[in-house]
Amino acid sequence: MDDEIDGPFKATVEELRELMELRRGEAITEIKNRYGDVQELCSRLKTSPTQGLRGLAADMTRRVTTYGKNIIPPKPPKTFLRLMWEAIQDVTLIMLIIAALISLGLSFIPKQHKEGGAESEAEWFEGVAILVAILIVVLVTAFNDYSKERQFRGLKDKLDQEHKMSVIRAGEIVQIIVADIVVGDIAICKYGDLLPADGVIIHSNDLKIDESSLTGESDSIKKGVDTDPMLLSGTHVMEGSGKFVVTAVGLHSQTGQIFSLLLGGDKKKSGPAKVKVEDGNEEAAVGTYSKGKQPDDVESQTKAENSENNENAVRENSDNNKLHETEARNGKQEEELEKLLQDRDEPGESEGKSVLQAKLTKLAIQIGYVGCTVAVLTTIILIVRLCIVEFGIEKNEWSTDYISDFVDSFILGVTVLVVAVPEGLPLAVTISLAYSVKKMMYDNNLVRHLDACETMGNATAICSDKTGTLTTNRMTVVQSYFCNKLHKEVPDRESIPETVYNSILQSISINSGYTSKIMPPESEGQLPRQVGNKTECALLGFILAMEDDYQMVRDQWPPERFIHMYTFNSSRKSMSTVIPLETGGYRLYTKGASEVIMRK
Repeated sequence: MDDEIDGPFKATVEELRELMELRRGEAITEIKNRYGDVQELCSRLKTSPTQGLRGLAADMTRRVTTYGKNIIPPKPPKTFLRLMWEAIQDVTLIMLIIAALISLGLSFIPKQHKEGGAESEAEWFEGVAILVAILIVVLVTAFNDYSKERQFRGLKDKLDQEHKMSVIRAGEIVQIIVADIVVGDIAICKYGDLLPADGVIIHSNDLKIDESSLTGESDSIKKGVDTDPMLLSGTHVMEGSGKFVVTAVGLHSQTGQIFSLLLGGDKKKSGPAKVKVEDGNEEAAVGTYSKGKQPDDVESQTKAENSENNENAVRENSDNNKLHETEARNGKQEEELEKLLQDRDEPGESEGKSVLQAKLTKLAIQIGYVGCTVAVLTTIILIVRLCIVEFGIEKNEWSTDYISDFVDSFILGVTVLVVAVPEGLPLAVTISLAYSVKKMMYDNNLVRHLDACETMGNATAICSDKTGTLTTNRMTVVQSYFCNKLHKEVPDRESIPETVYNSILQSISINSGYTSKIMPPESEGQLPRQVGNKTECALLGFILAMEDDYQMVRDQWPPERFIHMYTFNSSRKSMSTVIPLETGGYRLYTKGASEVIMRK
């Protein structure tokens, strides 16, 4: 057995990726033709359907090296310079930059008529002051976005660490972080789980999956060994439970391949795509001739061979045309994906702004229009007045000395424009929003971007998940009713008839998800840990409180011995398990909402 497990893997990454692209009947046929059954697939992956992986570090490393790690690399964070560049795209800041540059440029133009030497020498100060204000706005905005981006990434990493999945390791059901799942793991899924990897079902009970995140279909799809054994990452378990062998993780899973297209465009880097040609079952690059299809080879044949090859060439050209069409469609799809990604990464002018910032931007644009109009009118009026007075009234002749007067008129018009643009407005708004973000953080309200501060500050109602947020995420049994007697505390075993107690023990132990269990506390003085469904953990804790062991019953009744299991769902509001009796016949254990159980 050890030699079989420690031997080389007999299934490649490409083989498993091709397998996971099949659905329903095609998948069942492919598994039967290539492997025989799922048990043989597990054998090729060097794993046991019942005992799972042994969990040895060397084996885990070997699987990660061969099949990859169950991590999809996140998008690289934006650099500080990129955040500064995005902050400087504000319309008001652009207008201020233009005004500051014009003011600086005009301050260095020599003037013949100077009044007040000290003021004339310091005319560059106004342009520099505007640029300093712009720099402060950009730095404050970029630094805030950078620090909040790091905080959110740390929060996301923490949430990823809390996302766990039940797998079988060395015959024990354990919960591990989804990033530690490897190909060959025997995973257990139940109602409400988000599948972290692709896999093939080994055993299932009324399993229904929501694949709308991948296919767009809103209806739940029934999964099973004989119906559709393929489970895909990123899908949700809507009903039932099941056990499956992991066949693809990370970038090799279906979700990972989609992320690869969106984030990297890997198909462009990996060269021409390959497709299977029916004649000869050869692989040819899209848009190229395969072996035996060169025009020179065709011309060198005899007439008879030419005739035959011409017919083949017609078919091959038709195939190539189809391949060209496929390549064009794929290229168009990639262009659409890139366009969507670009639109997502580069929001428009109206996006990424709070209500106040949007209004202030609109106001700044209107002020800019008015300022430009007034500046142009001022320049025109001054020039016309100069011409009328000097050439119309005083009858002076033209000389080059008047050029400086025209320049002074233009400078005065530009000054009107610079004064009209509110350089202090974006600085005041940015500083006030940054201050608000800091105050909100003290109230445990973490805002990622400055522009979202106003929206979050105006929130009047917050919808929160109660379990684990407002409560301790623990449940216990507080009352029980046995044999027409109400118990407000944990009853003694002697107060309950033996037959009734055995039925209760079996019902709670068997008719609950085997992934739900009570674990010892992490440190002395703490409460035992509840793993899995909290309602089922409360019932299991009730058994432990009566000084009994539910695990012994589960060891006697593995899921393979069940006749059928009706798992809990929102419409049924109950869970039932059918087991065979030694004397013949069957027994049904059920639990659920009181009004539903009593009505039955």
